[in-house]
Amino acid sequence: MEVSEFFLKLLVILISAKFFAEVFAYLRLPSVLGEVIAGIIIGPSVLGIIVPDATFYLLAEIGILLLLFEVGLETDVGQMLKVGIQSSLVAITGVLAPAFAGFWISNYVFHLPFVVSLFIGGTLVATSIGITVRVLVDINKHQTKTAKIVLGAAVLDDIVGVVILAILYDYAVKGEVNIINTAKVVGFITVFLLIAPLITKLFVPLISKLSTKKRTRGMIPTLIISLILILAVISHEVGAPEILGSFAAGIALARRFFLPLGSTIDHYSHDLAEKIEEKMTPIINLFVPIFFVVVGASINLRVVDFTSLNFWQIAGLFTIGAVVSKMVSGVWVKGDFRKKLSTGIAMVPRGEVGLIFAEVGKKNGIFDDMVYAVIVFVVALTTLFAPLMLRFIMKGEE
Repeated sequence: MEVSEFFLKLLVILISAKFFAEVFAYLRLPSVLGEVIAGIIIGPSVLGIIVPDATFYLLAEIGILLLLFEVGLETDVGQMLKVGIQSSLVAITGVLAPAFAGFWISNYVFHLPFVVSLFIGGTLVATSIGITVRVLVDINKHQTKTAKIVLGAAVLDDIVGVVILAILYDYAVKGEVNIINTAKVVGFITVFLLIAPLITKLFVPLISKLSTKKRTRGMIPTLIISLILILAVISHEVGAPEILGSFAAGIALARRFFLPLGSTIDHYSHDLAEKIEEKMTPIINLFVPIFFVVVGASINLRVVDFTSLNFWQIAGLFTIGAVVSKMVSGVWVKGDFRKKLSTGIAMVPRGEVGLIFAEVGKKNGIFDDMVYAVIVFVVALTTLFAPLMLRFIMKGEE
């Protein structure tokens, strides 16, 4: 791609993201839904202006890293720990129920091969933490108790999803599962979760000192982004999603940092916290919409044969299974029916995570064209379903 062509396509992404986000916000709908719709319209599904390649996926990855950093920065770890058991139960149910539903529908209803059924079950396990978090931010519910439960559960789901993908890939391609390698990955991820906040805490005095003695502009965002990238790389190297590193960085830089034993440390001044938020916000607001547009553009609805009755039968049942099996996870949340329902709905969107599973399955010959089209359709529908429903279900919730 030539430089001028890239600039034009980036221009289209940015303008379309802002235009559709404003339209949806005007209609009192989550702006993230507008950004995903923008991607679907300018992507291969409709206009075909943008066909995401490695460059745009890289920009999108930066966007999701910054989004999870922002979420971590605003997270009260103490509140997350209070709902830790509920989050864990929601996450476990949000993994087991969709996996079972996907496998059972595939293998026993449509009699698809065993490996294909396993992979479909794995695909339905995914929860797009990016979509869920942005919806909660859009509707100003990201500080509610429900949001804390969902955030913890979605992070766990993301980790489990990566482990499941690795296991299924080994089984589908190599015909066996390497238990030792899987155990190593899980162990490395656990260690990373424990040491990442401590790494960040050691980095804080440097940020504080340089922010007061700097002689050039841009010192704080440079240091913060460097920290995000360092932890993202470490996270990737231990086999965890990169976003786990940026999320950990945000949590450790939040105004109050909680050590594992429960003691609390006010580890830097209120002024520095405000400076970090002030300097990082414009960068976050620029890159995050790119991520959601690329998610939309990655959904190619032209692969779907909407005239096929067989497609509608398979896609319809899978969609019902994908939605209901995630919504069941909300049963563990304490409170009224609305809180349980909103938690379950927040776990529904698959987004980019589901598409990754679909692409891996297609490239390795596990999914044929029909199954691939069904998965793409289910991912698209679940991605659009949650933002619409949460806007109304969580109205008035505190």
